[in-house]
Amino acid sequence: MADTSKIATLTIDGQSFDLPILTPTAGPDVIDIRKLYAQAGVFTYDPGFTSTASTESTITFIDGDKGELQHRGYPIDQLAEHSHYLEVCYLLLNGELPNAEQLEEFEYLVTHHTMLHEQMMMFFRGFRRDAHPMAIMVGVVGAMSAFYHDSTDIHDAKQREVAAFRLIAKMPTIAAMAFKYHVGQPFVYPRNDLDYASNFLHMCFSVPAEKYDVNPILARAMDRIFTLHADHEQNASTSTVRLASSSGANPFACVAAGIACLWGPAHGGANQACLEMLREIGTVDRIPEYIAKAKDKNDPFRLMGFGHRVYKNFDPRATVMKESADEVLDLLGIENNETLKVAKALEKAALEDPYFAEKKLFPNVDFYSGIILEAMGFPTSMFTPIFAVSRTIGWVSQWQEQLSDPQLKIGRPRQLYMGEAERKYVDIEKR
Repeated sequence: MADTSKIATLTIDGQSFDLPILTPTAGPDVIDIRKLYAQAGVFTYDPGFTSTASTESTITFIDGDKGELQHRGYPIDQLAEHSHYLEVCYLLLNGELPNAEQLEEFEYLVTHHTMLHEQMMMFFRGFRRDAHPMAIMVGVVGAMSAFYHDSTDIHDAKQREVAAFRLIAKMPTIAAMAFKYHVGQPFVYPRNDLDYASNFLHMCFSVPAEKYDVNPILARAMDRIFTLHADHEQNASTSTVRLASSSGANPFACVAAGIACLWGPAHGGANQACLEMLREIGTVDRIPEYIAKAKDKNDPFRLMGFGHRVYKNFDPRATVMKESADEVLDLLGIENNETLKVAKALEKAALEDPYFAEKKLFPNVDFYSGIILEAMGFPTSMFTPIFAVSRTIGWVSQWQEQLSDPQLKIGRPRQLYMGEAERKYVDIEKR
C-alpha cells in the first residue's frame, strides 16, 4: 500500500480541500482525487490521461526520463539477455521468477494448450482472403468465448487461470493461421516439441510439401521481440483491456478489445509505419533528402521509428533489439534487399547527425523490430499481429491484477462538456 502521510491542499474560491498524496515504490508522487468531486464539486481535466494514474499496479514500471523499463523490479535488458519469453510470462503472471521445476511445469501447460478447437477453423474461412490479419484476430479471439465456456467466469479463480493459459498459448496459433490464410497457404498445426518462438515460426513458414527447420538465431530474435513487447505499463491497449474488464466482460472479449486498440498506427502499427517510410525513401542515395525533410518544420514528413513518447533519452528495449537485428541481418544478408540497406544507412546517418541527438530522436524498438521482421520474410501486415502475440501476457497479467483489486469499479471517465446549454424543444413547424 502506498504511503499516505503527505497532504496536498487545493484552494478554490477561498475554500481549501485536503487531498492525500500517495508515494509509490518508484516514480512520482500521486495526488489522490477520488473524493474531489464529492468534496469540492469539480472534476480534473486531463486529455490522454498523461498526468492521471488510473490504477495501482505491481507489474511494470517505466521511467521515461532515465530510459528504464522494469518488470516486477527486473530491468528489461537483464531479462532479455538472461531469460526467455515464457519465463518472463511466468514472472508477469506470478510476481516472481520461477525455479526450474515451476518453469518446466509452466512451459508444459502453455505448450499443451496451443491447439485451437477444430471448429474455429471455419471462422477463418468466413473472411475474405485479402482481410487484414488484425481484423481476423479481433474476430477469432472474441469468438473464443463461444467455444471455451469453462473459462469465462471471471469470479472463479480456476477459470481465470485456465483463460490466461489459453490466451497465452493459442495466440501464436491464431496469428499464424491468420498469416497462412492471408497468403493462401494451408494451416500448420503447432508442435509440442518446439519452444514458443520456434513453434510460431514453424506455423508461419513451414509447408506440408517440405521439411522446415527453424534457425536458432531467428528463433532467438523472435523470442526477444516477444520479450521486449510483453508489457508496457498502462498504454492504450492495456488500458482498453482494463476498461473492458471493469464492466465484467469475459477475458476473451477484453483481449479482443485490446487487439482492436493495438491495431491503431499510433500504437501497435508503429513498426509497420517505419517500414513503409523506408520503402518511401527507396534507395540509400535519397537519405540526405529525407534527412533534410525531417529537419524542415514546414514539411509534414516525420522519421518513423525514431524517438518515443515515453522515453526521453533512449529506449532501453532498442539496445537489445539492435543486437538481434545485427545478428539476423548477418545471417540473412541485406545485399539483395534495398529496404534493409536503407534502414542500416538511415540509422547510421541519424546517429551521426547532431540535430537528431539534440532532439533525442534515437532509433526505438519499433525501428529495429521492423527490420528483423522484414528480414525474416513477414509482410508489414503481420507486424501488429506479432505485437499482439507478445502483448497478450501483459494484457492477461493486468486483467488478473485488476480483478483481484478490492477497489475495482467500472471505468467511467468524466468530461468537460462544451455543447449547448439546456434549451426548449421547438415543434418542427416552427423551426
